[in-house]
Amino acid sequence: MSSIINTKIKPFKATAYHQGKFVPVTDQDLLGKWSVVVFYPADFTFVCPTELGDLADFYAKFQEIGVEVYSVSTDTHFTHKAWHDASETIKKINYPMIADPTGAITRNFGVMIEEEGLALRGTFVINPEGVVKVCEIHDLGIGRSAAELFRKVQAAQYVANHDGEVCPAKWTPGEATLAPSLDLVGKI
Repeated sequence: MSSIINTKIKPFKATAYHQGKFVPVTDQDLLGKWSVVVFYPADFTFVCPTELGDLADFYAKFQEIGVEVYSVSTDTHFTHKAWHDASETIKKINYPMIADPTGAITRNFGVMIEEEGLALRGTFVINPEGVVKVCEIHDLGIGRSAAELFRKVQAAQYVANHDGEVCPAKWTPGEATLAPSLDLVGKI
């Protein structure tokens, strides 16, 4: 499997359920701003609503730093609406819920479980140029943390804006970064 890191996202067209409406979403919508694309297996399941609810709770923070969040599953946009209407947790979602019933987007990001027609838990941070900067893929039973994702987005944004600097483990804004150099080798 080749890495998707530092590759441009592939073209796509889809329909999303967003704020009570069905809206078109394409790869072009991800350009010009930072984006987070979160794949999950299916609506009306168990771990998925805990993750999507966690993202919903962090959505305003993502928006404050110029990031749009998109969730994607192989369900239809009609199923997204039905889930939104039925679940108190999913009702909190204000970000677009992209439908990928053909699995084309899911395959483009390399997270399709072909035998099941479902997505793995894939998380992708995409820069304003449409290039993947963070990729994390989990097995179905392992939930993700919006707080840790938020920290990773902040680190990706920092590195993008500060040439020659890198963010160490657990870095958060305001903490020291590193400037890799020959003088630093072996001193950490």
